[in-house]
Amino acid sequence: MIQLNEVNLEREGATAIVTMRRPERRNALSLAMMRELQRVLDEIGQDREVRAVILAGEGPAFSAGHDLRELQGRDRAAYVEIFDQCIALMATLAAIPQPVIAEVGAMATAAGCQLVAACDLAVASEAARFATPGVRIGLFCSTPMVALSRAVGRKRALQMLLTGEPIDAPTALAWGLVNEVVPADGLRAATLALAAKIAAASRTVVRLGKEAFYRQIELDVNEAYAFAKQVMVDNAQLDDAQEGITAFIHKRSPRWQS
Repeated sequence: MIQLNEVNLEREGATAIVTMRRPERRNALSLAMMRELQRVLDEIGQDREVRAVILAGEGPAFSAGHDLRELQGRDRAAYVEIFDQCIALMATLAAIPQPVIAEVGAMATAAGCQLVAACDLAVASEAARFATPGVRIGLFCSTPMVALSRAVGRKRALQMLLTGEPIDAPTALAWGLVNEVVPADGLRAATLALAAKIAAASRTVVRLGKEAFYRQIELDVNEAYAFAKQVMVDNAQLDDAQEGITAFIHKRSPRWQS
């Protein structure tokens, strides 16, 4: 197990729970924290016993975005290093085979909002808020806008990016930034319940499906269908697919091989 200082990793059955632990800094994404998150996610991606991942933040915020103290008076190479690591982290959320669920109990701003948008799914408490306020301090949320615009669409993303004003959890739900909004005292239970639904499926099929989703989403419709058809053909030949079909026909629970 890797040594961690600003991130905590625990297990709840087949679910890995990754918690950002800089509550005194509102879980600001320091370079050190991003590197720890990267190492943890890389390790989880290789763990066949983990079927789903929850990403949470300890304390009064999910994440306040980049640590602004690290963005003061640095040279170009330092900024490149910070944002390269940020982009790598966001890409890893999509790249690992397990679905990643953001558990958002409070404020998620700037790159913290980007984290939510980059996760595969998100569950928020009624107290959660979301914002990309960089424009207000002269640092436009350019990298957060990549994930945000893909989650909520152009007009809504631009509203958040150009005004910097936060949206509440019901609005985030309506806009597609989160999947579910629950009372604060039921947040962990709701997130674990969603993870358990994912964990009940075939590991191989979930991995195949997540990878296929991110490949097809950037293709035009005809290319996407051509690609998806091949995925379906490959999927249909898997032992778990045949087991699932047989179990459905015979009205029994499937017995996955993976």
